[in-house]
Amino acid sequence: MNIYDTLAALNITLPPVATPAAAYVPFVQTGNLVFLSGHIAKKDGKAWVGQLGTNMDTAEGRLAARAIAIDLLGTLHAAVGDLNRVTRIVKLMSLVNSTGSFTEQHLVTNGASELIGEIFGATKGAHARSAFGVAQIPMGACVEIEMIAEIGA
Repeated sequence: MNIYDTLAALNITLPPVATPAAAYVPFVQTGNLVFLSGHIAKKDGKAWVGQLGTNMDTAEGRLAARAIAIDLLGTLHAAVGDLNRVTRIVKLMSLVNSTGSFTEQHLVTNGASELIGEIFGATKGAHARSAFGVAQIPMGACVEIEMIAEIGA
């Protein structure tokens, strides 16, 4: 399975790596693991601002998480040169800007997890995951996700 054929079939174009908004780098590779810094949700090129449980619902949050997954793949492509080198998506960590009473962070994060699974398949795309509700995310973004991937030769 060629990852780029799958992306084309899903009508997904990988974006370029975003310029970091603070004192960090977009990715770090150590050995065969690539750690991607947190990516915030963007809509129309700007931070996708909102808080789940206040002015956003779970369905919109899922779309934001899916959009982040696409941005993460753009960064991963820049990091490794060829997404076909990915042997496993190891972990996603998701931060969901939400009220204290909102309890569907895991369902929001499914927007990213399901797309990753669809792109990389059941074996390479199955990953460990954490999803947290937080009081705020930089720039007021609704969701932020980071990723760890394993690559081969």
